[in-house]
Formats: sequence, structure tokens, C-alpha cells
Amino acid sequence: MASIQQGPNGPVLVLKESALQQKGKDAQQNNIAAAKLVAQLVRSSLGPRGLDKMLVDSLGDVTITNDGATILKEIDVQHPAAKMMVEISKTVDNEVGDGTTSSVIFGGALLARAEDLLNKDVHSSTIIDGYQAAADKTLEIYSDLAKKIQPDDKASLLKIATTSMQSKLISEDSALLSKIIVDAILSIATKKGDDYSVDLENIKVEKKAGGSIDDTQIIKGIVLDKEIVHSGMPTRIEKAKIALLNSALEIEKTELSSEIRITDPTQMQMFLEEENRMLKSMVDKLHDVGVNVLICQKGIDDISQHYLAKYGIMAVRRVKESDMIKLSKATGGRVISNLDDLSENDLGTADLAHQKKVESDKWVFIEGCKHPQSVTMLIRGGTQRIIDEVDRSIHDSLMVVKDVIEKPAIVAGGGAPEAFAASLLKDWADNFDGREQLAIKKYAEALETIPLTIAENAGMDPIDTMANLRAKQNQGQKWTGIDARHLKIADMMAINVVEPIAVKEQIIKSATEAACMILRIDDVIAVSGAPGGGGMPPMG
Repeated sequence: MASIQQGPNGPVLVLKESALQQKGKDAQQNNIAAAKLVAQLVRSSLGPRGLDKMLVDSLGDVTITNDGATILKEIDVQHPAAKMMVEISKTVDNEVGDGTTSSVIFGGALLARAEDLLNKDVHSSTIIDGYQAAADKTLEIYSDLAKKIQPDDKASLLKIATTSMQSKLISEDSALLSKIIVDAILSIATKKGDDYSVDLENIKVEKKAGGSIDDTQIIKGIVLDKEIVHSGMPTRIEKAKIALLNSALEIEKTELSSEIRITDPTQMQMFLEEENRMLKSMVDKLHDVGVNVLICQKGIDDISQHYLAKYGIMAVRRVKESDMIKLSKATGGRVISNLDDLSENDLGTADLAHQKKVESDKWVFIEGCKHPQSVTMLIRGGTQRIIDEVDRSIHDSLMVVKDVIEKPAIVAGGGAPEAFAASLLKDWADNFDGREQLAIKKYAEALETIPLTIAENAGMDPIDTMANLRAKQNQGQKWTGIDARHLKIADMMAINVVEPIAVKEQIIKSATEAACMILRIDDVIAVSGAPGGGGMPPMG
């Protein structure tokens, strides 16, 4: 057993009896095989003609998607090296939102090429040095290749949003949805000097089955999945003056248990009248300031509801704190804790506040805010599964538009930059006289996996396509890539297939770092029974 080491006076037990250990080449090959399998899982979902996966969890819930991060998040990966590949997709998703499938495929390709070199007795440290040098050079090539744009150039942003949807379920509706996405991002973008920043927390996404994808809309304001509290209240108010209250419109209970002794029915009457008067004075205060819409984070007492309805004030209660913050940003109002402090300057404004039926539920819409710093996207679709996939796709598009606004540089899609960088890397590798040259050339081969996979998934002949692509790029047509929609080689910039440079850079960084980390491992020790230790594959 691997846990027993031979000492001068017989065997010495170092690890637990149940521990499993793999050393040297066995450990490397096992880790590389696991990582390659993860890459293989998502390979067929890359590109505009990539296919979807149906994932069924232990409870029988079904997810249908071709988003790399979602696929890998939903499947329960056990092998420790495979988990590292899942981490790549999570990192890329959190950082730039798109390119999750590409990063995993590229990471798997790097390890597959490294395996060829390991079998030829090239040391893993040499491969790692070559890979890191190649990654730095690739980032340099991308930087020179990238085309600078204006952060608020709406036409370029629309192209970016549309491109990110081409491989998704929503590609047919991309013209409408990309306009919604760009409008939403530009509404909430904040400018500091020459730079812009975007906080996606300020875009509220509400999903409701019913209608179709092209019924999706942007609301310049906030949608609350709540009903108006009292049937006597108005359900539509134009030129809304909105009070945002985060305390209850109720009589406060004492913190300590206390009691009042009543000896006379008139005292009982006085007690009830005083409670009534206190609640009325709260509502009077709202009315005096000119409030016609009340949004309350806590409860609203029945008597308060009666007086609010009498004054024609629309009220909504038990609204989430996150929605209160978004309402404040959208309407320009201030969230108030104490009614005594309320003044007219604290009120938010909107053109319209109304209750509307969305499928079977009643929701309150606060619309037509003048300069909203927070907006709502209402996603519609035929079924809940379609809506969930639309939501994932829209999230990716929002992220890539944000990436471009924050780092305004773009490159063509369709595998064009990867093929271009691979060609330059092969020539650059000749400057190295050691074995690193081999690693750099393998890195270039791995980069070509991206356009190759797009072509394969579109049903094109991979060998002819890659030969044609290289020939065109060598003639100086650097934006030549694979137009998978029309099954041909084309100038991707000319057909408006563009991607943020931030996404391309993140793919290179994440995949290279993960591949190098896996290549550094030459010993795997798994102690069964330990948390997370059950993921080792069978030895043999």
C-alpha cells in the first residue's frame, strides 16, 4: 500500500491504513484525464450551432442550457482535478459573464497537449514555463489586435450584446433584447472622469411565465411582486409622489411584557380611541406632505389602511430591503425610518404607479422615473424552463456590455483572435532554443481548438476549414473567423460578430493558470472519510 514506506528497520506506516496515494506520472495522467473529460462534457455546446444539455438533479428538477458555467455547476463533479476545471468556469462567469465554455475547452486542450509532451519526457516545469510565456505573449497580441471604441457608442454595444446571444436560445429575439439590455446598462452607468462603472445590482430582473420571449420589456423604474394592501385604495396614480418608509405603520409593542388594568368601560373606549388617533396622525402626516403612494418595508395596521384608502393613498407593505434601495435610486426618494422627519424633499417621483395583472398575480409597477439609477427587466416566456434559460442568457449579455463600457476595446468573434494569436505564437516560438519552444507551439495548437470546435459543432469539415482560415489570415485578413450560422469563413468584424477584449483576456488567464496548477501536481493523497476526500478515482 502507498501509505507504507520502507525504513531501515522494516516498514513504517506514515498515512492512515485507508489512505490512497498516487505518485508521479500516474497522478499526472489521472488528473489530466479527469480535466479532459470535463472539457469534453461542454465541448459540443460551443458556438452558434452548439447543442444544449438537459440536466436532471436528485429531486427531478430539469435544467436545459448550453451555458458552460451552468452545466458544470449543476453536475456533481467528484474528482479533485475535475473540480478545478469547474472553478475556471465559475471564475470566468463571475468576472466577465461570458466565455465560460471556451475557457474550459481551452484549459482541457492545454492539458491534452501537455500530456503529449510529458509522454516525450519533457519535464512539467518546462511545459509550465513555456505556457506562461505563451500566455503573456497572447495577451500582448490581443492588446495590439483590439479595436478601441467609445464606452457610450450605442451601435457597438448593440453588436456586443447581439453577439453574446447568438449561441443561446434567445438568438432569434436578439435584435429586441439587445436594445433592452443596452438601454438598461446605459441608464445605470455612472461616469467618473473619463471612465464608466456599472453595478448590475441596480438592474432588477423579474421573471414570469406567460406570453413569449419578445414580450420581455424594460421598465424605467421598479416592479414589485406585491399587491396593494386595501381594496378601497386607487390602483392607478399618475404623477406619483412616493414615500419610502422602513418602519411599521402600526402601534409599537413594548419590549417588556406589560399590562394595563381597566376598571371602567369608558377607559377601554379611551384606550381604543387613543390608538386610533395615533394611527390617524401618522397617516395625516403622510397626507400633509403630499404623499399619494406609500411603500413600506414593514407592516401596515388595518386602521392605518382604512385612513390611507380614505385619503386616496396607494400603499404596499413588506417590501424587501433590496427593493427599497432600488426604489430610492429609481425615484430619487429617501428611505425614512421616522415619520416625524418626513418632508417633501424626501419624496420620490414617478410618472405612473399602478397595479397590473401579470399572468395570475397582481404586481405594482412604478414607471416613468426621470433619471433612474435603477431599472427593472421583466422577462417573459412560454414556460418556466425557457424563462430560466432566457434569464441566464440575458445575464451573460448584461455582463459583456458592462465589460465593454468599463474596458472599451473589442475584437472579432468566431475564433478569429485565437487563430491569429496561434499563428503568431508558432513563429515567435522559434526564438526559443530550449524545450520551451515545444510548449509554446503546443499552446498555439490549443488556442486553435476554439475555432476548430466552432467549425465541428456547425457540421463543417474541421481540416478544410482550419486550412482555409489560416490561409486567409496569412494574407493579412486578421478578422477572418468562422461564420457558423452560414457555414463559411468570413470577416467577422464586417458581419458584426464582436466580443469584449476583457472576456478574451480572462479566458487566457483562467485556463492557463488552472492548467499550470494541475501540471504542478505529482502526488495525490486521498484520505477516505475526510471531508471532500471521497472524490479519488479507483487506483489501478
